[in-house]
Amino acid sequence: MVVLQFHQSPVKNGVFGCPFRVSPIKRRRNLSLLSQAIPSRTQRIMESISASGEVGGAGGAYSYNALKRLDQLWSTICSASAVVQEPQQVVTCVAGLFSNSELAGRSEGTFDVLVCGGTLGIFIATALSAKGLRVGVVERNVLKGREQEWNISRKELLELVKVGILTEDDIDQAVSASFNPNRCGFEGKGEIWVQDILNLGISPAKLIEIMKRRFESLGGLILEGNSMSSIRIYDDTAVLELAEGRILSASLIIDAMGNFSPIVRQIRCGRKPDGVCLVVGSCCRGFKENSRSDVIYSSASIKEVGESQAHYFWEAFPAGSGPMDRTTYMFTYVDPQPGCPKLEELLEDYWNLMPDYQGVSLDNLEILRVVFGIFPTYRDSPLPAAFNRVLQFGDASGIQSPVSFGGFGSLTRHLGRLTEGIHEAIDGNFLDYQSLSLLNPYMPNLSASWLFQRAMSAKKESDVSPDFINELLFANFQSMRQLGDPVLRPFLQDVIQFGPLVKTLGLVMLTRPQILPSIFEQVSMPVLLDWSTHFFMLGYYSLLSTLLDPTIRPLINGFPPMMRYKWKRRLEAWKFGAGLDYKF
Repeated sequence: MVVLQFHQSPVKNGVFGCPFRVSPIKRRRNLSLLSQAIPSRTQRIMESISASGEVGGAGGAYSYNALKRLDQLWSTICSASAVVQEPQQVVTCVAGLFSNSELAGRSEGTFDVLVCGGTLGIFIATALSAKGLRVGVVERNVLKGREQEWNISRKELLELVKVGILTEDDIDQAVSASFNPNRCGFEGKGEIWVQDILNLGISPAKLIEIMKRRFESLGGLILEGNSMSSIRIYDDTAVLELAEGRILSASLIIDAMGNFSPIVRQIRCGRKPDGVCLVVGSCCRGFKENSRSDVIYSSASIKEVGESQAHYFWEAFPAGSGPMDRTTYMFTYVDPQPGCPKLEELLEDYWNLMPDYQGVSLDNLEILRVVFGIFPTYRDSPLPAAFNRVLQFGDASGIQSPVSFGGFGSLTRHLGRLTEGIHEAIDGNFLDYQSLSLLNPYMPNLSASWLFQRAMSAKKESDVSPDFINELLFANFQSMRQLGDPVLRPFLQDVIQFGPLVKTLGLVMLTRPQILPSIFEQVSMPVLLDWSTHFFMLGYYSLLSTLLDPTIRPLINGFPPMMRYKWKRRLEAWKFGAGLDYKF
């Protein structure tokens, strides 16, 4: 520890003979140096535990250095100009045929599909391999899952069985924890209990190892320790150049590199996200009560964090590493602006608040690992293809709900649709960007979710009550509970449907009309008007999928190939865009 002493002996200062005193500016500088010299509680905790299990993918890093790097990236996002910038050219288009180019002789392998990013990319790679395609996966690290579980419902996992890449025995092998009941609670308002919602803890390490074996048994190739450098799009193929200088070619390249993919940065031209979910948490050993979970819990109202405001939400789940091990997440929704709290600041609050939330003393817990993440979201998601022969997948595509963090659940729901569509695109050579964009279409249920993200974000200089977010959320959850599981359960799994949404909003307006002015103040009129458009389209897609789909689907096989491909994608867009893929 550095100790600063301010000596106040009668040293003369100029002709006035005043005693020497430290100016306020110097005092603040000295205090800043002192705070920098004393490690934060977060630093002390993180440096005292091993971070040897770090892997790629969101939430795969646990070290203090990784936290500081992510905070630096977050500060850059917050301070970035809202003006669109000249993007880094990762993908370039080259006229002519690859076979006539000077690079043709250097190609080390030709594939139907190359997947960049293996953590979630291994799932689509395996599904496409099962269709008989030649697939390669490029992963800059060793391809393995993180230690921290993914929480999901069994219903969502069974989608992977339906696609044909897992068996139910595989699921049982990967499940490390199972728990019920599951709580949704809001401070001073009440609690709602449900069953079988995000009630399984899946070991990513086990699940991805199963997928790797399945993928390689189908003839797939995994290139570990290789980073993407650039992509050249020719008329007849896409060429992937690795940082190590190797050249690979494929009919299609799938970008599964996540939220911070360099290809996505190029497409979005460095534009700021429209919203961000900041997540911190830990897995600790020493909990005595460890059979239930919290799907969402708010234990406090809006509070000051640094130069900003935040409303904290919690999730808590038993961990599979031991009967007394438990994971708790604290998360908040923010607009990326200067002054937003850093992850380390959130963690400092986390250590103060988590013991009260869980009814334990931090001194009685063994901290196994600290987890943290940044999950940016954009209003114009999913992200359409911007180049021929390149398609975004998973978090890179923005297919996940703007109120969720992590895209594994949305991946399971969309994997079958995307596998079938990609296979048909390659088989029919429908690989121009317009045809590929049909695989990531406009989905009004995702766009409608933006209202909830906005309503759950603390708004600086707002006139609404600090308790408004708790009051609004409890009113919605209470209404859904009254309407029954067919309304509540899809919403808790990030599926918005027109009928349940109309019923919920109608019941809230009838039972809590006094909350409406605060809603207008919190989310603003432009956001409400924009949401109204998506709400209308949600109803329109529901109508199209319910009434027109049964009429058109039997006729599709008689259409010409391109027309058949487009109509299949259109029917899928109606169904998934209305949330009607979810069956209660």
